[in-house]
Amino acid sequence: MRKIVFAAAAAAAAMSLAACSEKTQDATEAAASSAGDDISDTATDVGDALGNAGAKASEAANDTADAAKDAAKSAEKTTDDIAADAEKAANDVAKELDEHTDGNPHTN
Repeated sequence: MRKIVFAAAAAAAAMSLAACSEKTQDATEAAASSAGDDISDTATDVGDALGNAGAKASEAANDTADAAKDAAKSAEKTTDDIAADAEKAANDVAKELDEHTDGNPHTN
């Protein structure tokens, strides 16, 4: 009878260990699956962030190109304005000279 009780106790202990081991395995699988999901989500977030950074860099490059074009147009306009002002000043000087002289460089 002792052997039967001892065998039954040993069998019960073995079943408890098996059940505990199965719960541990299930918990480990759940944790590994959760970690895999977290890694996948993080990788997606990183990919999205890199994509957004690339789009922002491209947008900044386009803005810089547009600003350079605007600056070139402004410089061209400024150059044209300077040339027009210089031509007007030369014409004003010529007009003044005509008004105060007889047009002959030898007599003035």
